[in-house]
Amino acid sequence: MYKTKVRGVLIEGNKTHGQITADVMRPMEQKTPKWWFATMGLATLGMLAGMYAIVNTVVFGIGTWGLNNSVAWGWGIINFVWWIGIGHAGTAFSIFLLILRQRWRTSINRAAEAMTVVAVICAGLFPLLHMGRIWLAFFIFPYPNTRGPLWVNFNSPLFWDVVAISTYFMASATFWYIGMIPDLATVRDRAKSKVKRAIYGFLSFGWVGRAKSWLRFETAALILGGLTAPLVIAVHSIVSMDFATSVMAGWHTTVFPPYFVVGAIFSGFAMVLTLMIIIRKVFKYQDYVTRGHLDAIARILTFISLIMGTAYATEIFVAWYSAMEGEIYTFFHNRIAGDYTGAFWTMVTCNVVFPQLFWFRRIRKNLTMVFIISIIINIGMWFERYVIIITSLTKDYLPANWAHYSPTLTEVLIFVGTLSIFLIGVLLFIRYIPMMAMSELKGILKETRKD
Repeated sequence: MYKTKVRGVLIEGNKTHGQITADVMRPMEQKTPKWWFATMGLATLGMLAGMYAIVNTVVFGIGTWGLNNSVAWGWGIINFVWWIGIGHAGTAFSIFLLILRQRWRTSINRAAEAMTVVAVICAGLFPLLHMGRIWLAFFIFPYPNTRGPLWVNFNSPLFWDVVAISTYFMASATFWYIGMIPDLATVRDRAKSKVKRAIYGFLSFGWVGRAKSWLRFETAALILGGLTAPLVIAVHSIVSMDFATSVMAGWHTTVFPPYFVVGAIFSGFAMVLTLMIIIRKVFKYQDYVTRGHLDAIARILTFISLIMGTAYATEIFVAWYSAMEGEIYTFFHNRIAGDYTGAFWTMVTCNVVFPQLFWFRRIRKNLTMVFIISIIINIGMWFERYVIIITSLTKDYLPANWAHYSPTLTEVLIFVGTLSIFLIGVLLFIRYIPMMAMSELKGILKETRKD
């Protein structure tokens, strides 16, 4: 039984079922605000800039990027890994907390799942572009063909990426969509336009809320959650194998799979915190996204930050203890000190030092500070991917191969384009889909309200 005296109230204001429906539906039923159009306009401009850079890449090749013979992976792979990390948020947040029966997830899971779907789409663009010849992408998919003995290389971690990410995307999108069906039916029933009623009626699959339908719905959610939970671990573990199965200094280490998974959840939860603080403020959802919800996420980030710090220390210790000259040089003379010392210490400061401020209750109660720290964490996680990739490639075992890397305008614009696509996805979500699971909020209302 949920104890409100110990755990706190999950929905404040002593809401009724009707008030929950009205509050969640309000952003969809009111006139579209001006700020929405302004933000959508800016995001569209950013997306067009990204599309220009993508066309430039496809027409002229990845020579338009800052890559060279030594640094074959640059911003493309850095941003790919970063977006995959962001994409871990929704599934990890929703599924793990669903399986563990954490009731406080109900106000946040819908937005986190939407964020996952859009982030994975953004991530998937980079491997395709990095191929150089995007029209040959079908070569990496294992389908029956007439090419004789020519098949994909099943030993390649890059192929594992394709399988893992496509599976993860389909599973996450399915889990997100099935969870929305009852709420889409509510939108259908409240719609005043015939076109809107027809669209949402189609999307809700004729849901009428029978007892048998609810039983099957809840069973399907648990089954999908159980099936998708291993993917959260598998996807970023497989991404880490892109590095760990090589022999590059700083990469071939067994700590990478858990290190990458924890880092992905870390950046994902930070992005969820950023998004929910904005939604809470803009749409006045303080009764649903309470300070207790944000406090819980901040506590989780504090714990994960300690794990990240342990992982960084473990990497450095193993490099020193191995007595391998290449490892020692990469960590001590190219990261801790050297050309990339700024990026390394930015990573450590953002991911290890700043989150420890959440130990102080006064900081956790200051939403401005919580918002700033959540952004700092995602900046730090981007620098983590930058440090891992660039420091190992720019200076490998052969000094004759050493080369400098800096991104070109094309690479920067592609990243800006994906940020804009992400923003567009979020804007469409908050305008046309209920931001919270009304059925789940109503399910916890009686048990978690004040007496």
